[in-house]
Amino acid sequence: MAVINVAVPIRAPPEVVWGIVSDLDAEPKFWKGTKSIRNISRDGDRIQREITIAFRDKKCIQDVMLYPPTRIDAQFVEGIIKGSKEIVVTGDEQSTTLSVTWNVEMSGMMKMFTKMLSGHIENGTRQALALIKNEAEGQAE
Repeated sequence: MAVINVAVPIRAPPEVVWGIVSDLDAEPKFWKGTKSIRNISRDGDRIQREITIAFRDKKCIQDVMLYPPTRIDAQFVEGIIKGSKEIVVTGDEQSTTLSVTWNVEMSGMMKMFTKMLSGHIENGTRQALALIKNEAEGQAE
């Protein structure tokens, strides 16, 4: 398993950041490794969805649980990626820390490429957090 931790400080209140990261349908706008999303089902704060990732346009099934206004847990339950992604929003009235932790590996015969995948995930996460930071700070002005 690859464990990846990335965090960014944001000059915006947590509710602004939460509004951005909890809009799961807008994820491809920030997360360039996510090409498209198709929601399969929703029951309150629990969503099952199919995502198409940039790696060879492969599809994965995710079970996502929202814990407003502080955490999103996404479990990769089917597809080329297995594991989890956790997004945590913490802060006070003026600033927020946005943290993302991945615990993932590639499945099946692709498992040997997990280390390569982890580098792409870390870079993509840094880019996503920078985009989210820019959006949140722009909304907070």
